[in-house]
Amino acid sequence: MKPDAIVYTSNTGHTRQYALLLGEQTDLPVYSLDEANAQLSGGSPVIYLGWIHASHVKGYSKAEKRFSLRAVCGVGLCDTGTLLPEVRKATSVPEDIPLFTLQGGIDRSRLKGMDKLLISMLAKGLASQKQRSAQDDRLLELLSRDESHVSPENLSEVLQWYKERYT
Repeated sequence: MKPDAIVYTSNTGHTRQYALLLGEQTDLPVYSLDEANAQLSGGSPVIYLGWIHASHVKGYSKAEKRFSLRAVCGVGLCDTGTLLPEVRKATSVPEDIPLFTLQGGIDRSRLKGMDKLLISMLAKGLASQKQRSAQDDRLLELLSRDESHVSPENLSEVLQWYKERYT
């Protein structure tokens, strides 16, 4: 059954941007999780997008209980298409639900509380390391600059899956 909508939970706006881009490409309405709870009936088929925190897609549990998930997209700092096994395991996404990861970005001015502290501590810890791997250098670079990596190109696998399945 074709999804009725795209539902998302966003922290600093990158997930919302992806949800809107995906909505434009699929002609599906886009709702925040709170809006979807009011606008859609329980069990409605949706594509869910949430931000990644410690390999867990935020809002997934609430969305999974309320809606019939057709696919899940996690938006985080890491490169698009990476960390799929870790995210699937941490979030408990069943194998029969397609999972995609999308590189979002960071906006430290919109982080709050413990998230802001943890990002700061991680960046300082990485910066103080004398020997860093290439992956550590890349993460430090991402943490050091407020920038968005949201792009239509990062949605290509999601759109290919959607077109093959629903058009």
